[in-house]
Amino acid sequence: MKLRTISVVLVTAGALLGSGSATAAPAGPDISVATLQADLNQLQSIATANGGNRAHGRPGYLASVNWIKSKLDAAGYTTRVQSFTRNGVVGYNLIADWTTGDANNVIMLGGHLDSVTAGPGINDNGTGSVSLLEVALAVRSTGFRPSKGLRFAWWGAEELGLVGSTYYVNSLSTTDRSRIRAYLNFDMTGSPNPGYFVYSASGQPTGSTELQQVIQGYFSGIGVPTELTSVGGRSDHAAFARASIPVGGTFTGAEGIKTSAQAQKWGGTAGQAFDRCYHRSCDTTANINATALDRNADAIAHAVWTLAA
Repeated sequence: MKLRTISVVLVTAGALLGSGSATAAPAGPDISVATLQADLNQLQSIATANGGNRAHGRPGYLASVNWIKSKLDAAGYTTRVQSFTRNGVVGYNLIADWTTGDANNVIMLGGHLDSVTAGPGINDNGTGSVSLLEVALAVRSTGFRPSKGLRFAWWGAEELGLVGSTYYVNSLSTTDRSRIRAYLNFDMTGSPNPGYFVYSASGQPTGSTELQQVIQGYFSGIGVPTELTSVGGRSDHAAFARASIPVGGTFTGAEGIKTSAQAQKWGGTAGQAFDRCYHRSCDTTANINATALDRNADAIAHAVWTLAA
């Protein structure tokens, strides 16, 4: 996640939904946290074998792309690797489309796959990357047949200024942009001292409120309070918002400090960063809260099954 200050606004669980929808049973499958952790171990192994990171232009990044692509190809996705250049070095986005659903009415989900050069980037953003992967694979394994088109993306060079996602959006024709009805972003979903933040729809394109409420509804349904966060231009949703595409997502916190009220609400340690290893070499598989990772992956599945069905 690109460094930038954020602000948060407290929202009690389900406050914006009203009726019975806030506490409805979650849609979508339960994503195995053990599988997510195994995937994170794989990303750690890739980083370790390639100079300790998975950064833009480094061999660990392309190895990460190839590993995820191989799993998606085996599951029957239509995949493509989009290349771009940053700092004189070629970078890559991985795009995967499911084979059924309305190609003129697409729900898109993404997160960045690159790390900083300082470390392997397991929370930032291995967590979002593997969660998206396992939700995509669950579409195949459960036999889910979405009526809407379903597209997943893993972005390159986010840490250098949201480069890959911006390149992708700018490369789309006006018609292709209009086909993307929503974009959901998942960047840092297993912070070790986690918060449960949902992207605020305030100031975002029309339609973003529905995405916010779907995600809030999931957390409300499992009894976890959330706070809205104004992410601004901090992550890869920004290019989609500029293109007037509704945006949403979740976030478990980076360098910000957890307050006493937040620690009382969510557990963890007040006065300490949500992720003390943010952009550091210690962002390894030891830098993960398994409960937050599990809940956020299930929230992604809930969003897909709710929005694309």
